[in-house]
Amino acid sequence: MNNEVDLKDKKFEIFITDDEIASIVTDVSNKINNSFIKAPIFIAILNGSFVFAADIIRKINIPNSEISFIKLSSYFGTRTTGNVHELIGLGKSIENRNIIILEDIIDTGITLEKIISLLKKENVADIKIATLLFKPEAYTKDIPIDFIGKSITNDFVVGYGLDYDELGRNLQHIYKLKE
Repeated sequence: MNNEVDLKDKKFEIFITDDEIASIVTDVSNKINNSFIKAPIFIAILNGSFVFAADIIRKINIPNSEISFIKLSSYFGTRTTGNVHELIGLGKSIENRNIIILEDIIDTGITLEKIISLLKKENVADIKIATLLFKPEAYTKDIPIDFIGKSITNDFVVGYGLDYDELGRNLQHIYKLKE
C-alpha cells in the first residue's frame, strides 16, 4: 500500500483505506435498503461519484431500482469556484419518482443545492441524499443529508473517484492533501 502519492504539484497521504471504504459503502447501502423507499431512481453525480455509485448500486436490493447520471462541476484545482455548471442532464422523465442522489463528497453544499433545484423542476415525488463523505465544517446549506458514509474534516481528498484536476480518481484508497 502506498502511504503517499504525488499528483501534479501536490503530495497526498493515505486517509481512508479501501477496507474502511468498503465498510462505509456497506453501511450506507444497508441504511438505504432499510429505508422503505419504493422503486427509487439513483442519480449519481459525475464524475466523482461513479465508483461510489457502482459499489452502492450492486448492494441495493430494493425492487425496481434504477440508476441515472448527471454531471455538474464547481471545482478548479483544489478549490470550489462557487459556480455550478450543468454539463450533462437526465435523459428520461423522473416525474413523480423517488430520487436518491449519490454524491462522492458534500462540502459547501453549492452543487447539491443546484442539483435539488434542477430535480424539483422535474416534479419528483421525493429526494433523498446519500454521500460517501461529508464535510460539516464546510457545509453552508440547510438541506438535510439522509445517508452519510463518513464525516471528515475540511481537508482536500482524492482517490476512489475523487480527483485533483482529474487525477487520482483511480486510487483505491482515499488520500488527503499533505500540508
